Amino acid sequence: MDLIQTNVAEGTVVSLDYTLTVDNEVIDSSGAKPLEYLQGHHNIIPGLERALTGMQVGEARDVEVAPADAYGEYDPDAVYVLPKSQFPPSFNLEIGAALRVRADDGHVLSARIVHIDGDNVKIDLNHPLAGKTLHFRASIAAVRPATEDELAAGRLGGSCSNCGTSDGCSGSCS
Repeated sequence: MDLIQTNVAEGTVVSLDYTLTVDNEVIDSSGAKPLEYLQGHHNIIPGLERALTGMQVGEARDVEVAPADAYGEYDPDAVYVLPKSQFPPSFNLEIGAALRVRADDGHVLSARIVHIDGDNVKIDLNHPLAGKTLHFRASIAAVRPATEDELAAGRLGGSCSNCGTSDGCSGSCS
């Protein structure tokens, strides 16, 4: 006889119905199909993942997640003013546009344009929800044990070959 997994625990695949509210405005939801993620592998924000631990299938809960356990505090030092000349001529400069920038250390970072003034473009590397308290209405739709491939990869989606490496992932896929 096989036991059926009914609670959220590390190494389980969780189907989560949720609605995310920030500043009394609904900004995201799972919609008609629950979000699936691998519990305990940092596939969702830490504060929500911790709050869901132990919940049962069918259980619903309101979860408040502080900025430190979500997208971090807003960092005013992560805002930069760049000359328009640093952007390719074909780039559509508009407020809210997402872009990728390469830091001095070579890392590629996500940013968005927040202001344009003459020949200057202000970009913000903070996540749009940085500094915000997140309010989730969360309900567990289903839970199942993760497969060996999912556990090795640390995420859903199959084998480690999805990482683009040929030497095996040893659990280091990201």
